[in-house]
Amino acid sequence: MIKMNLNLVYSLLFALVFTSVSFAQTEDQERLIDDAERAKAAFIAESSDLEELFDLSAGYVIFPNVGKGAYILGGAAGNGVVYQNGNIIGFAELRQLDIGFQLGGQAFRQAILFQTQSELDQFKEGNYKLSGNASAVIIEEGKAKSVEFDNGRAIVTMPKAGAMIEVSVGGQKFDYKDLN
Repeated sequence: MIKMNLNLVYSLLFALVFTSVSFAQTEDQERLIDDAERAKAAFIAESSDLEELFDLSAGYVIFPNVGKGAYILGGAAGNGVVYQNGNIIGFAELRQLDIGFQLGGQAFRQAILFQTQSELDQFKEGNYKLSGNASAVIIEEGKAKSVEFDNGRAIVTMPKAGAMIEVSVGGQKFDYKDLN
């Protein structure tokens, strides 16, 4: 009886270690996931429309910390978490390059919600791009805005800090990496 219980304990321990190793994430990834969850809560708190859109979307990506700086030539970068049906499936990188009259720096959150599976699949293929004319809803603290899908996606940004003067053109490029 004791031998059988010991075998059961060893089996459970082995399964626990194997599971935690195979699904382990780095500290940076865990921190990014926590930041993305807080960013999602902040988006929903500022725009009640977003809770329904998150639920209705085939998937979404949340960039909780995007940094942007410019002096004529500008750029932005950030890392994000990609979700499908509410579950984490991977990570993404955002890169942006702008040219025009611009000066300053800022930090913001950004979320892209994909209305259809095919739109999400395009993002997951990698090298996804948003042109400068892609419409994004800017959600400012205390000022709820209506958000809806446009061309298969909804893009929302929320300023966090900084100040920027900007009249520029450019676009964003995204790369995707599976969780495993």
